[in-house]
Amino acid sequence: MSAFAARDGFVSASASDDASDDGAVAAHFGNPIGEQRLLARGRAVVELGTGVVTVTGPDRLSWLNSITSQQLTGLPAGVGTETLVLDQAGRVEHAARVVDDGSTVWLLTERADAAPLAGWLDSMRFMLRVEVADRSAEFATIGWFGEVAPFASVDLPEPPVAEWVDPWAAVTPGGWGYAAQEAHPGSDWTLRIAVVTPGTADAIAASEVPVAGLLAHEALRIAAWRPTLSDADDRTIPHELDWLRSAVHLTKGCYRGQETVAKVHNLGHPPRRVVQLHLDGSDAVLPAPGTPVLLDDQQVGRLAASAVHHELGPIGLAVVKRSLDPTVTLTLEADGVVVTAAQETIVPPGAGATANVPRLPRLGAVKRS
Repeated sequence: MSAFAARDGFVSASASDDASDDGAVAAHFGNPIGEQRLLARGRAVVELGTGVVTVTGPDRLSWLNSITSQQLTGLPAGVGTETLVLDQAGRVEHAARVVDDGSTVWLLTERADAAPLAGWLDSMRFMLRVEVADRSAEFATIGWFGEVAPFASVDLPEPPVAEWVDPWAAVTPGGWGYAAQEAHPGSDWTLRIAVVTPGTADAIAASEVPVAGLLAHEALRIAAWRPTLSDADDRTIPHELDWLRSAVHLTKGCYRGQETVAKVHNLGHPPRRVVQLHLDGSDAVLPAPGTPVLLDDQQVGRLAASAVHHELGPIGLAVVKRSLDPTVTLTLEADGVVVTAAQETIVPPGAGATANVPRLPRLGAVKRS
């Protein structure tokens, strides 16, 4: 049950709209746009309801380093990073925000992915000195923007057990940004997430600290071009979402899926790419994630996320064909209404092929005049 369920205006983000559901947090508290403004200014907190997986034992960092996409060996205590679990073809299976406190690695992921991630990690332990646990039911996750938590003056029964600082504001060491870095909307992204006990979450909820719901957080995330596991499907490779920026180290040692990561980045192009959509809001309808993105009635992609931003209006993230002309206007359907959408390039059509290896002519090819 959400610690904030007793707050005025609480509307559950759970599909069942039942605040007693495990992990049910607020979609909003009656004023999503106002909550969003407060959250963006660092004046409100948002209960994120993320999954929490812990890894303990002396081999924890070197082991995670060997099986995921990020450089984790030697990760300083308290420094936030992000890593991906890929399959053999380089497709994203799991994603986790990572922070080590000196004795425990805290992995924060989508609530629904916590048990699958913990199960997969547990299956990979072999003889190493590590222990894995899904501890989502034991903790709450509270997010805010800025260095100082809005609840800093609240008398808490226990301090946060871990705090993760999002690295999205800049390309991380060993990473690569496909999006233009000048005026990147993520450069001001200062998200922090505290892992707290239920008692501490209750104390924050009972205080006068302003709160926001997940709708506010989602709008700010989309505007910052910040990818999450919810944006991926069963074909997604990191390059398509510009996830090399924060979750992949291109020169670290071998891990599952590394060959695809290196080959696409150095020699090829990702088959799809993420764009931001600026949606026509004149009919006051918002297409839902998963909605087909169309050009002249032909599907050219899918909507990964959508929200109403307090400054930009209706926006979304869509994964489209690499070859799609960035200047064309697209359409989506919501509640029987056709919604037009202009594109803003995030991952450009020419992303990849950074090794600049010249393409050799095909043997036996006939040159036609």
